[in-house]
Parts: sequence; structure tokens; C-alpha cells
Amino acid sequence: MSAGPQPGRPADRPIAVVGIGADGWGGLGETSRNAIADAEVVFGSARQLGLVPAEVTGPRRVGWPTPLLPALPELLGAHRDSRLCVLASGDPMYYGIGVTLAKLLGPQALRVLPQPSSVSLACARLGWGLADTPVVSLVGRPPETVLPELADRRRILVLSADEGTPARLAELLARNGFGGSGLTVLEQLGGPGERMYGGVAGTWSAPPGDPLNIVAVDGAADPESVRLTRIPGLPDTAYGGDGQLTKAEVRALALSALAPAPGELLWDVGGGSGTIAIEWCRTHPSCRAVVFERSEARRRQIAENAAALGVPGIDVRGEVLTALRAAESRAGESSAPDAIFLGGGLTQPGVFETCWARLRSGGRLVADAVTAESEAMLLGWAAAHGGALRRIQIHRAEPLGGFTTWRPHLPVAQWSVTK
Repeated sequence: MSAGPQPGRPADRPIAVVGIGADGWGGLGETSRNAIADAEVVFGSARQLGLVPAEVTGPRRVGWPTPLLPALPELLGAHRDSRLCVLASGDPMYYGIGVTLAKLLGPQALRVLPQPSSVSLACARLGWGLADTPVVSLVGRPPETVLPELADRRRILVLSADEGTPARLAELLARNGFGGSGLTVLEQLGGPGERMYGGVAGTWSAPPGDPLNIVAVDGAADPESVRLTRIPGLPDTAYGGDGQLTKAEVRALALSALAPAPGELLWDVGGGSGTIAIEWCRTHPSCRAVVFERSEARRRQIAENAAALGVPGIDVRGEVLTALRAAESRAGESSAPDAIFLGGGLTQPGVFETCWARLRSGGRLVADAVTAESEAMLLGWAAAHGGALRRIQIHRAEPLGGFTTWRPHLPVAQWSVTK
């Protein structure tokens, strides 16, 4: 999408993007009302357009098509010479249409007039600090997206997709060790139909209410639940599969060397159970990952693990060289990764060379080896490209009769390098 102004659109005629709350026309200031009344065309959802009084007869009202995003450039282009107004819910720049328009047209093409967001209103009603309250949107996202944010005694707000979200959220929490969490549903915030009601996730029985709602979660972990945080090194038992996974201790060291940062993209080559990609994405909601795995059964397991651990957006593909060749002809799928983890395929001809060539300048590559043959390859690559070599040996305590012994795991050679 273009970051510049819309082609052919007059520079002195920005699109008015007006936030409108559940209180409708009466809650708008004079500037926002004038922006709507002075427009020749007003876009919005049926609900938003219905909040504009019938006596405001100047603009022509156009409802958004479904799906919206693919149609948006052509729709706006067809009205490039008109005075346009776009209606948004609350604050257009908070999970709203304003963000999409700014990316498509550039911020200079917009005049944004926000109202308080539902999150601001919810915190005001609950007495929660806005700056201290994490927010998760489930609009167009699976409910499992909430899972990485959960922690005992932590408060979060969830933007609902519809009236069924509170019940789905309650079921998800109960199934994942947070059945004692308190839920408060806030409907139609700021409007005449505003309503609040609550309950406990594990015993939730409230019927579906208004589709325009937000859910406040006061986290309470079940005493026997496994502690799963955003810090890498989750218990091995958190993953399903055939046992092909990077063990927790080695995984934590690998993620430390990969050094994820918000918004970065990881390639996980030889995904196994998907542990590296999953824990990379759990570190921050904007982290992304592509997993390459030749086994179809393991690809299914990676997708199941990713959903169960709250990062269902991970892109799972087949064998790396085949998948990359297939992607070469498809626009938008060739983004250079910020980091690459080689957990498999080290001895396959061309895998390292292809990955190294695709890694962006300044990106990090980490490779783990457990066989003598693959370890020898790490030594050769380190000699050619530099970086750091480590050999990791983990022992875990296990019972031996009435005593305890240390069981060694296979030693792992690790090479980490910055390109």
C-alpha cells in the first residue's frame, strides 16, 4: 500500500475521519458535526451511519462493502474529487479504520477527529489505569490470541468481536487454567443503552447481550495450573507432538541468541514441534514467524501448538527450499527475515546458503547441531562468517531406585552470528 497521497486527490481536501461513540450525534462536538454535514459522501458501517440524524441531508451515505480492505482503494478512488467523510467507532486510530487509511493514503491525506475509545471509557468505569492496562483485540482474531497476556492478578481488556465473545472468552480461560478469573462485560459504552454485568470465567452463564461490548478480565490463575509466561523456556510438556522439539533449556539459550524485538520476523527451519517460532512470537504480539517443516504431520502439530499457546498467526510451510521457490513468484511473501533458526536440515545441500542469502544485513542466525556431521558444518560456517560457538550440555535430575541421579541430554553445539 502506498504511503503517499491518493493519486489524483486534491492536496487541500483531506478525508475527514470522524470518531462517533454509542452516544451518537449528541456526543459529537461542533467540529465533528460540521465535518459530517459538509461532506458530499459519508462512508461507514450501517450502525455508524444510523447514528447520523436524517435531517443531516447534505452528504450521500455509503455503507462499507464486505470484505472491506480489498475494495477500499477502488472505492475511495471513485470519489477522489468529492469531499469525503469516514465514520469510525470512538478513536479511529485505535484498532480503527483510521490506521488503515493512514497506511493506504498517508497521514497528510486525513483529518482525524477522535472520540474517546471504548478502552478509555471502560477504564473510566472500572477505575483502572489506562496506561497500565493491556488490550487485546479479538475482532477478526482467534480467541487464543488472549492467552500470552494472561497472568495471575493481571488485568486486561478484550475488544469483543460480537455478543458471543464473552462466553467464548470465559470457556477459553477455564480451559487454560484461569477459571477463577473475574469477567466484566461493558456494553454500549457512552450510550443510552450502557450496561455492565459480570461473573467468573469457570461458572459463566450469562446469555449473549449486545454485540458492541468490551470485556474486562481480572486474572486469577488456578493453583494447579502450569505457569506459562512470555519468557522463553516454557516446559516441554506445554507442547504436543512426537517429541521432536528443542528442549526448554536449549530453547531459552537459542531465543536469547536470536534476540527477538517487537515487529521482527523469524524463519524457523526444521520446525519440529514449533517451539522456537512459538516462543519467539509470544515475546511480543507484533513478532512474526514462518516455520518450515517437511513432515505434514508435524506441520499440523505445529499449528495446533501455536493455537494452544496463543500465537495462531504463525505461518507454517513445507520444506524450506521448496517453499521458498514456490514463494518467489508470489508478491509480498519474500520479506527478508530479521532472524533465522536452523534446527534441522543443516546437512541438506543449499539450506544454509539459501537462508544466509535471504537474511537481512544485521540479522541474526542461530544454528543448533546434535550430530558430528552437522557440528562439523557449524565449524566450517563459523570459520567463514565469524560468530560465536558454544557447546551446551544439560543434565536433569531423575530418580534411580531410592536415590537421584543426573541424566545427561545429548550435547548441543550452537553457532550464533550476525550478518
